[in-house]
Amino acid sequence: MSKHTKHTNLERRNNDNFASNEISILGTNCNNISDLVSKVSSKLSNYKLAYFDASHAKQVQENKVSEFVFHHEGNVQITTTGKVNKFQQRLDFAQFDCVLINGNHYQGAKQILVLDAVKEASVLKRLEQLDNIQFIVKLKEDIEYFSFLEEKYPAIKSKACYAIDNLDGISNHIRTLIQEKRAPVKGLVLVGGKSTRMGTDKAELNYFGKPQKEIARELLENSNLETYYSVEDSSENSEEISDKFLNLGPFGGICSAFQRDPNAAWFVLATDVPFVNDKIIQLLLKHRNPSKVATAIKGRNKEFVEPLITIYEPKAYPILLQYLAQGYSCPRKMLINSDVEIVEIEDDFIRNINTPEAFEDAKKEIQELK
Repeated sequence: MSKHTKHTNLERRNNDNFASNEISILGTNCNNISDLVSKVSSKLSNYKLAYFDASHAKQVQENKVSEFVFHHEGNVQITTTGKVNKFQQRLDFAQFDCVLINGNHYQGAKQILVLDAVKEASVLKRLEQLDNIQFIVKLKEDIEYFSFLEEKYPAIKSKACYAIDNLDGISNHIRTLIQEKRAPVKGLVLVGGKSTRMGTDKAELNYFGKPQKEIARELLENSNLETYYSVEDSSENSEEISDKFLNLGPFGGICSAFQRDPNAAWFVLATDVPFVNDKIIQLLLKHRNPSKVATAIKGRNKEFVEPLITIYEPKAYPILLQYLAQGYSCPRKMLINSDVEIVEIEDDFIRNINTPEAFEDAKKEIQELK
């Protein structure tokens, strides 16, 4: 008899304690930690970093309203008196490439240990938190490793070690840790559309001697992307992802792909853009920016990006669901109002072919280009 399960076993995002990628800094006082975070952040300004810390105020109003302070650059400082909740924190930090944590207050899945002679007792107190040390930072050059550290971690001296003022070395090491968490890209060909204006399934149209859905898939597979068809309903075909978000069009197909694998970035490609070629696919992959919500194509004379020729990063998934919760199911609306890397190309390459007349014209043009 099979074991009863109360909840659907969904694929989950690979999260640490509070974020998808986190590093706690501990071993010295809070001022040294925040100062190091500030200096490192300026070196890694092309990434989205957050700092998770506890309030150091001696008196905090119990009923204080959460504060959202927007700075002129567009980033936001959030102050709240709410209790720490790992599920809420993972939502709050979902858009960041890395969260640096004050390890004096919260435990991080990865750690940077600062050796500070006057904080030996503090390190001993938190010894069990040091289960995944990435590297060491020495506050002073002549400081020795504490004996209990060597006893607990015999190989600790073999780990990379930087002086506190070696900001380039520290920043480059953190950059490597960020890049190691870069999501792989998978392909998604949207074939479940209604094709109302065309009058026949656009995915089956023949421009190049075979159904366009096969051409689109080959374009993505030529770039070594594991590629799936997004379909309205699937008979458990391993090459297809059936729609779990019904009657939402492409929006539902994208969310269904993320439900299948929330730890991948998804290169979404429609079948009604037959002029998209290998060069454009390569261009988008070349300019992919995992720090953004997505990397999208835009025609030079177009006002908006093309949501169905776009690489959606894992951080796009919670945003899509937030838009759905507000009653919106337009991926373009989400992209327009999010931090997106835009790659501009000539308009002709991203023409949508939606009517029988447009199909005949496009097919004729494609034949002439051969």
